Parts: sequence; structure tokens; C-alpha cells
Amino acid sequence: MDSPILRLALQEPQFSSNNLAEDRLWVAGQERRERTVPKKAASSGFDPAKAKAFAGRLVTAMNHGALCLMISIGHRTGLFDAMSTLLPSTSEEIARAAGLNERYVREWLAAMVTGRVVEFAAESGRYFLPAECAASLTRAAGAENMASFTQYFAELGRVEDEIVECFRKGGGVPYSRYPRFQEVMMEDSGQSVAAKLESHILPLAPGLAEALERGIRILDVGCGRGLVMMRLAELFPRSRLTGMDLSEESIGLARGEAERRGLGNVEFFAADASDFLGTAEPGSYDFIAAFDAIHDQAKPLDVLRGIQRALEPDGVFLMQDISGTSHLEQDVKHPLGTLLYTVSCLHCMTVSLAQGGEGLGAMWGEEKTREYLGKAGFGRIETHRLEHDTQNNWYVVRK
Repeated sequence: MDSPILRLALQEPQFSSNNLAEDRLWVAGQERRERTVPKKAASSGFDPAKAKAFAGRLVTAMNHGALCLMISIGHRTGLFDAMSTLLPSTSEEIARAAGLNERYVREWLAAMVTGRVVEFAAESGRYFLPAECAASLTRAAGAENMASFTQYFAELGRVEDEIVECFRKGGGVPYSRYPRFQEVMMEDSGQSVAAKLESHILPLAPGLAEALERGIRILDVGCGRGLVMMRLAELFPRSRLTGMDLSEESIGLARGEAERRGLGNVEFFAADASDFLGTAEPGSYDFIAAFDAIHDQAKPLDVLRGIQRALEPDGVFLMQDISGTSHLEQDVKHPLGTLLYTVSCLHCMTVSLAQGGEGLGAMWGEEKTREYLGKAGFGRIETHRLEHDTQNNWYVVRK
């Protein structure tokens, strides 16, 4: 990692303070400087100031990427949850509270301190998680818990070798190569969908909650481990619910959990949604949902046509999907643009291609989403955005 430009970049602090918001402002300032520094008149057109600024951004990116991996570990081990209840404590006390090995906890704490997440008092050797950081890192934060999302980095990194081969030879990486993806998705769904059904999501379709109370037929396409369907089954015992997913393992886990909860009004079956156009029984469901699932499909348009066919004439299709624009030059402004395109390349696009599919990708965007819904035969399409869910659009669709 020895380069003259990088050495110059490292002469300037990559973190301006102990405040992450100020750090982001520093990065924004670097980007503004890149745009305003005049080009050298040299024939090569090389701008040393711009090169130095970019190298500085790379240093920041490497630090933040490493921090995401360590935040994921802090989330999975319960360290953030434990620290949020403690006064300033030693590494031994924190390890004891979390039930973990002290040596590993001490090294993790060092990453958190240098990453400006945990405060450290050298004179006493004590560490402290500020409440302002805990508000985005603990399970108690609910939908505001961003630590859960950092789990995707390790899971996606697991398939890097296979993705590199796909760059060279084409094809895709199948779902089976992502052993924890469904688990992480379930946690994501639990805090952003299942926990917000009554307060934010069902009200998007006026009259839907009342119909669920009376009892209707419901289908979840791409249900994963069925967390949302089980929550709806508990809330609305008169309704009959069905979840379908490609993963036999996820369906097995969903069935076991539904049985454990004593839910007799929900069932799950394994099926490839790409075949749904041919298997859907016309008008068999009053309400169909697809939570962050359509863009992953091998044949997304066929799936949507199958949903349109299976939906009762006055029924509702509720679709959650990524809030891209369908235009790269506009997605540059998306606050999560780089992350979402990365997830798309390393998961969403490639799992579709692995099935011989379209490889639509997560960032297909609202414009293409509406185009596909129109081609599928839907007539009324409403787009909604929820305050707690910055990465998704919510579509309420009717025939």
C-alpha cells in the first residue's frame, strides 16, 4: 500500500472529529474540492490535487468498510446491546456482560474506538457506547438499527471468488451459496416490515385492514422464512394465508415456526415463482404481497403476470421493492446508491442469472417497475415511501 499519492493523502486526517456526521461532511468537502480545483494545463491532463483527494477518499472507504465488518460482529455477538446498558467499563467487564472472550472483545473495542463509535478513557482503561450511537446500533432501536444491515457485507464477501469467475465466464451464483442471506433478510424484514404492518404498511391500502379482519385469502410471493405471513396470521386469525418461496430450507423453517406458534391459518410451500404464470389459479387471492422479491426472480415479468392472474378482480397487490430511478445519472444522488448497486451485483442480479434468468438487478427502479406492472396487466399503480424505510418504494397495485 506504498504509493506517493497515498502518502500525501494520509498527511491529512481522514476523520475530522469524534463525530461521524462531521466525518461525512469532511468527505463531502473533499468531493467539492475535486470539482473546483482547476485542471493542470499539462498535456497529460493529470491533476495531482484531484488524485490526492481521491486517494484520501479511498482511505476513508477502507476504514469505513472495515468498520462495517466489525459493526456486524458487534451486532451478532450482542456487544452493542450489552454496552448500551453499561456505565463506562473495562474490556473485562464488557466481555463478562456479553458472555464473550475478553481478548477478542478488547481488539473489537479498539476498532470501535478508532472508528469513532465507542469512547475510550485511557487513564482508566474504560470504554463507553454513547446513547447517540446506541440509537443506531442496538436491537432496542427497532427499525432505526442500522447494525443489522452491516451483516450483508460479510455474506456478500463470501462469494467474491465465484463472482469474479462470473465476470470472466458469465452465468451466476445460486441462492445456495449464501447460507446466511435468508437469516439476515428475516431480521431486516422483522424490524422494517413485520414491526410496521399495523402502523405504516397496511394503511397504504385503504380498507385492507378491515378486509383482513373479516377474513380474506392472502399470498406472499417470495416469503423467505415467513415472518411477515406469521405476523399477519396472528393479527388476523379469520384470514387464510399462504407463503411461497424457492428455498426448500426456508419453507421448512417457516413451517416449523408456524407449528411452534400454533398458527392453523397459514401454510407454506416451496415453488419457483417464475412458473407462477402457468400455475396461478385465476382470482384465487384477495391480497397478494411481494416484499423485496420481484427483482430477484429469473422471469420477473412472468411472476407479475401470474400475480395479476391470481388476484381477485377487486384485490390488492402490495409490492415492496428498491427505490432506484431506472437512470444511473439520477441514482448517483441516491444516499445508498453504491451499496444497493453492490448488493445487486453480488446477489440480486447473479442469483437470477444462475437460474438462466433476466438478471434484472435490484436497481431496476421505479420507471421500469411501472413499465413491468403495466405489461403484466395492472391498471392502477400508486407509489408510496415510508419515513422509516429509505431504501424501498411501496407500490399499491390494483387490476
